Amino acid sequence: MFCLAVVIGGLPASAAVRAKDGLIQIPGVPHVRQKPGFCGEACVEMVLRTLGRKGDQNWVFNQSGVDPALGRGCVTPELAAALKKIGFKVGEVWFTVYASQAADELETLWRAALADLRRGIPSIVCMHYDEQPGTTEHFRLVTGYDPASDEVIYHEPAEEGGANRRMKKARFIALWPLKYEKERWTIVRLRGEPGRLIEAVSGEGFTPADYAQHVMELRKKVPKGFSIVIEEPFVVIGDEAAPVVKRRAQETVGWAVALLEKDYFKREPLEILDVWLFRDAASYEKYTRAIFGHEPTTPFGFYSSADRALIMNIATGGGTLVHEIVHPFMRANFPKCPAWFNEGLASLYEQSCERDGHIKGLTNWRLAGLQKLIHEGAIPSFKTLLSTTDAEFYGSDRGDNYAQARYLCYYLQAEGLLGTFYRDFVANPKADPSGYETLKKTLGEKDMDVFQRKWQRFVLGLKFP
Repeated sequence: MFCLAVVIGGLPASAAVRAKDGLIQIPGVPHVRQKPGFCGEACVEMVLRTLGRKGDQNWVFNQSGVDPALGRGCVTPELAAALKKIGFKVGEVWFTVYASQAADELETLWRAALADLRRGIPSIVCMHYDEQPGTTEHFRLVTGYDPASDEVIYHEPAEEGGANRRMKKARFIALWPLKYEKERWTIVRLRGEPGRLIEAVSGEGFTPADYAQHVMELRKKVPKGFSIVIEEPFVVIGDEAAPVVKRRAQETVGWAVALLEKDYFKREPLEILDVWLFRDAASYEKYTRAIFGHEPTTPFGFYSSADRALIMNIATGGGTLVHEIVHPFMRANFPKCPAWFNEGLASLYEQSCERDGHIKGLTNWRLAGLQKLIHEGAIPSFKTLLSTTDAEFYGSDRGDNYAQARYLCYYLQAEGLLGTFYRDFVANPKADPSGYETLKKTLGEKDMDVFQRKWQRFVLGLKFP
């Protein structure tokens, strides 16, 4: 939804320039191009910058309390709430004009806005974008009035170079009423007189405005009937009933993120990622082709770096999803992590639970194949495993490598050493890029052949299920 904002401010009266011909204009108002859906927020940013205050359109949106999963900017009540929170004296916002008396009543409201302009106080007005059928509502920032030409002067946030545009007053008055009812029209004007303005504080990580913008773009490809839930730092999209998608987002994504951050990761992923949860195999295959243009790479789910998305057949359970959640966190926190540990830690949590407030990996389907390799004497040394390149790790022995890496992490977990190994490895990647020396130090082992035999006995004693 667009909404028209007439000047917002509360500038000293001396700021309004009155020329000999009667021109009234607030000088020095910078123009800001809006982000999609953020026309009102951009207008507020223009006024804040005129006042010498910080606070961009994202920050303005963040003051509104709008759920970013809605994928839109502020509508009038929300923009009014944001302005009040920031410290503007917005005054009365909604006015009713009766169609039978519209000319006189609109003139009265215009004169009130003009009186504020004379005092250097802008206004935000929500009006129609243009005269076309089905036109949207839109915020514009009005900065003055020229009586010689009978033109309203305004900043157009929707266009680059939209400063000091002019519109005949008659057209402005015609576009201003929001005719939700035939006889009773709604007029919106938010005064921008500043009171005690709060300071804009910038934080780290993604904000509600970032998610709102992401969802707006995402909606272009989300099929009808899908639900969207924000579970920071991910956006979850699913084709099950909305309550089910929300529950999965909270109980799987939110649960995993909270525990992984608690035990390992201090920094969030470098970008907002989408988690697509398809209800069954048919849906998973259909929409992977339709939305992303390629076939699924596994029956369970996968991560697509090109699409910045985790794509899941959620009917197979949440294990693959938790596995894939580990990877973007690892990229943000340990970019030089070798494949063996990246996949070993992620695989550990394919089957997991919460114990004493921490995430714990359980035995899983990879165990049987690993035990078979041990019985056959086909397990490589840990020095060999840890020295594999990414290409070698993901090569012909991929499944075996995953299993050995997983159950090395499982052993470290069982001994209470996994967190220590992670922290020491992250702190020293240049000196020990493979992690082999860090592993020896963590284990307190000088002879890794001895440890390998000990580890193999440990693995052979495990059971699944």
